[in-house]
Amino acid sequence: MKTLSSIGLIGILLLNVMGYYGVFLGLQYHNHAAVTQKLDDNNYDESSAVVLKVPISVPYMTDQHDFERVDGFFEYNGEYYRLVKQKYAKDTLTIVCFKDTKNKQITNALTDYVKTFSDQGSEQKSQSKISISFIKDYLPQSFSLKNIASGWQLNVTPNGSVCNLIASFTTSILHPPEFL
Repeated sequence: MKTLSSIGLIGILLLNVMGYYGVFLGLQYHNHAAVTQKLDDNNYDESSAVVLKVPISVPYMTDQHDFERVDGFFEYNGEYYRLVKQKYAKDTLTIVCFKDTKNKQITNALTDYVKTFSDQGSEQKSQSKISISFIKDYLPQSFSLKNIASGWQLNVTPNGSVCNLIASFTTSILHPPEFL
């Protein structure tokens, strides 16, 4: 009973520390592992595969007769694609990939979750910006510039006369080291 309650409290603590971001990362990792295993077993729908042919000239690259398994993913126009296999033959790289809808759902859910932190709706946001900009007109503002740089300083005069550079520090080495 104590171990079960300890595990539950540790779970609540981790959820508090990482939030739902950790849950979404876990879902993405689980999806990646499941899809990779399915592709390694060659257990996917061939009819939904997308074939990309990229003309590319690689010197000294021999033509491949069979496809080789590759692992990776990319996003194009909001759709996520998983790479399945590729083959280089006759100056053309042929890539077979398919749409990963589960990854898109997880990413969209994570995006919606992150938006809840900052978005409050367009009506409330526009009213708050107007009130803040209106209040700024009547608040006094002051600023000052201070020289915090050490090193060389240049005194600037408004009449444009030539000024000399003044060293604002002394050198720490007074003489060169002696060679034996």
